[in-house]
Amino acid sequence: MRKQLHALLLTVGVSSSLFAQKTIIYCGKLIDPASLSVKTEMSIIVTGNTISDVQKGYVSAAAGDKIIDLKGRTVMPGLIDAHVHLEHETSPNAQLRGFITNDADVAFQSTVYAKTTLMAGFTTVRDVGGSGVNIALRNAIRKGLVPGPRVYTADKIISSTGGHGDPTHGWRKGLTADEETTITVADGKDACIKAVRQLYKEGADLVKITASGGVLSLEKDGTGPQFSEEEIRAIVETAKDYGMRVAAHAHGAEAMKRAIRAGVTSIEHGTLMDDETISLFKQYGTWYVPTIIAGKSVADSARKHPEYYPPVIAGKAIAIGPMIQNTFSKAYKAGVKIAFGTDAGVYAHGKNWMEFVYMNEAGMPALEAIKCATVNAAELIGAGDKIGTIEKGKLADIVAVEGDPTQDIHVMGNVKFVMKEGVVYRNE
Repeated sequence: MRKQLHALLLTVGVSSSLFAQKTIIYCGKLIDPASLSVKTEMSIIVTGNTISDVQKGYVSAAAGDKIIDLKGRTVMPGLIDAHVHLEHETSPNAQLRGFITNDADVAFQSTVYAKTTLMAGFTTVRDVGGSGVNIALRNAIRKGLVPGPRVYTADKIISSTGGHGDPTHGWRKGLTADEETTITVADGKDACIKAVRQLYKEGADLVKITASGGVLSLEKDGTGPQFSEEEIRAIVETAKDYGMRVAAHAHGAEAMKRAIRAGVTSIEHGTLMDDETISLFKQYGTWYVPTIIAGKSVADSARKHPEYYPPVIAGKAIAIGPMIQNTFSKAYKAGVKIAFGTDAGVYAHGKNWMEFVYMNEAGMPALEAIKCATVNAAELIGAGDKIGTIEKGKLADIVAVEGDPTQDIHVMGNVKFVMKEGVVYRNE
């Protein structure tokens, strides 16, 4: 009957897309992060790149439909990492690498990191700073030229002179950098406005600033503020004019306070937040992106391998890195809005899932941690209408793990199935 109706409608010019093949995914367990619940024996119906329905039970397939049997898995929305750097990965010669690699070298290597991230179950990421290669990588993934997560990228970081994001910090006298390298190093309100406009011109999706010092740069202070509140406000207001949100790297409390009052969308790391800072987070509704794994990773590398970092970096890594997990716990218990982010690239890509373990250790239940990496991260990015949950009308970003993360959070590292926009990239 279905075939006969199909043939009849075709004779009167009705599109055959009405009868597009469906993919039906049988889910033994299905996590609904919005309601913090786990449903059993569910079916997800995918048509093209979109979820067309979610039904209780294992629905029957029509002729031509494809069945994916995940009855023995725990299924959830595609995961979102709101803080990654897809252009690079940690190594003991990071400073030297900047002088011996070309953009083409970075670009080819970035495709490997992107694929690794996707295979780990992260179907969307927010790349918060690189050389501009991240723009090309995003575009290549969108066009289907290389496999990878959906990328929202900040392009380059906006930094003050000598700040954490100044790419020439630590260079000896006599070395010069072309304008392309330093174009987003900005001092003063007017320069900050111009830097945002430059990022817009280059195709950035969001703006990333270094509101404080950092760990993995050759500056002696990793916590002090590096922009005035007026400068940050100029960045935020200009970004808003161009439809972009602002993420602020900040370890020190004063830098966070300035950034929050100036209207940034999120604070990244937030290591030394105090009670006043927490109150501001809640007053302004600012998101917190913790990156616990990054703190632990840099501290471990500095302790175990004395030559891994230059001494000035090693000292900061040992002092600042271990604090982030306790800060996260404090912020979570106080009711600060949290989105999942890891600083991938500071540690090896593909291990993003370990952030779930550290969040759980610090007191956040598994389902809430997964919500941070789905519903919350989607809202932070501004894509909550497209991703973050498995429901009718949203993009078919679906992953599955072996085991039940509500019983053992470590199974988040045991991804067996990855679908992004209806295309299956992994199915073991």
